[in-house]
Amino acid sequence: MDDAKNFYAILGVSRNATQKEIRQAYYAAARRLHPDINKEPNAGTIFLKVQKAYETLTNPDDRDKYNHSLSFEEDTPPVTLNTIYSRSSLNQIDEPQLIYTLIEMKPVQTQEDDTQVPLNICLVLDRSTSMRGLRLDIVKDTAIDLVHQLNPKDTFSIVSFSDHAEILIPSGLYIDKINVENRIRQLHADGGTEIFRGLEAGYKEIRRNLRPSKINHLILITDGRTYGDEGQCLNLATSSASIGIGLSGLGIGSQWNDAFLDNLANRTGGNCIYISSEKDIAEFFQKELRSLNKVFSEGVTLDVETSSGVEIKYAFRLEPEISSLELNPPFPLGNIHHDVPLRVILEFLVPKIPSGTNQVTLAEGSLRLTIPSREIPLYNMRLILGRPVTKTPSTNPPPQEIMIATERITLYRMQDKARNEYGAGDIEKATRHLENLASRLISHGQHKLAQTVSNEVENLRQQNMYSEDGEKKIKYGTRALLLPGYIDGKIL
Repeated sequence: MDDAKNFYAILGVSRNATQKEIRQAYYAAARRLHPDINKEPNAGTIFLKVQKAYETLTNPDDRDKYNHSLSFEEDTPPVTLNTIYSRSSLNQIDEPQLIYTLIEMKPVQTQEDDTQVPLNICLVLDRSTSMRGLRLDIVKDTAIDLVHQLNPKDTFSIVSFSDHAEILIPSGLYIDKINVENRIRQLHADGGTEIFRGLEAGYKEIRRNLRPSKINHLILITDGRTYGDEGQCLNLATSSASIGIGLSGLGIGSQWNDAFLDNLANRTGGNCIYISSEKDIAEFFQKELRSLNKVFSEGVTLDVETSSGVEIKYAFRLEPEISSLELNPPFPLGNIHHDVPLRVILEFLVPKIPSGTNQVTLAEGSLRLTIPSREIPLYNMRLILGRPVTKTPSTNPPPQEIMIATERITLYRMQDKARNEYGAGDIEKATRHLENLASRLISHGQHKLAQTVSNEVENLRQQNMYSEDGEKKIKYGTRALLLPGYIDGKIL
């Protein structure tokens, strides 16, 4: 059956979807496909189809009649799910136990997906006084290079901000790139740093050309801290994610608030990058543009509920961008690329398992995603994570993918624990954790990063404080260890 006439395909759910899954799919569609949000010319028609599908599938009698009219073709999901567990089974023991789950998502592409999806992007550029000189000059040159790489169907805008925002380039299609270049070159630095003003203006520009058929993304570049408006920024990021706008952050130098910028990007499934040197700014822009041009599915969200007593203790995205995830589902996971899978690892703590239990469900829920190249872009997939229970512990080692990921995540978590202890005023414990981290890094062959950690140990001992630059180098350095092919500061 044609997807445009298939009520299940229109809502992006399987034919055995529960009423809860159908309602969730409808609410997600309403947020992203309603004509007030979706600026596509046929938005009204698409949304009427969504409403009709919802009305039919939520009425038991109508759904039963509709099901009898369907052919028995199997639904083909747009992505394949591969789930790897650290253990083949859980043990029947009288204490809690940990188990790791690695979820890998790859696209199932059709002819419909062969055309490159156009972009709708906005650069939100910090032009406060601290950006003056070489830093802003490089940002301007890099923005100009990016403009010249845009495709004719890409919509583009630039917002600059200090203590107020200015729309430098309104959202639109730009053929006359020389005129755009001249306007970028006029940008100058002055004033303080108020990130919300820039984000709000950028959000409005993105919404002017918001389309489910485009990759909609904000890129924030800053070198400073914002004060008093963090909550507004985070709320805006949450609103952006709900209608399909992603956000990435680039922090330049050592003065910006990495915890805040990480949180901001994580709310949309985006990523946050640390740039210690101005010369690396252009590389970040190039990577971000290449990444956006390879997106198959955007706005991927994992929404799960754990079984009674089971806890998610840690969640980490391994690819295509690396990021620690907040522990409150739903998890915004970002994008699935045409050439790189989306990989996430979850750490579950399972309570004592009652005698006679044969199977434990860790969590169940759904994976929601948007495929811009499809006429009906939204899709939901059911996901159930669980393991059988045995009385005899398995002697098999964990799969290699799990072992490598957990070993390197442990290094990242060690620096995170040291930072938390430092924040709580326990310098002794923070120092001890950093010393252990340096030793572990050396054993992993990460000599350059180990030296950075050792330097911060001395800073803590002598001055009772981190250097801002060193603290960020350790955080983002241990995070980068999870990149494929990363060896001692280089990606091979």
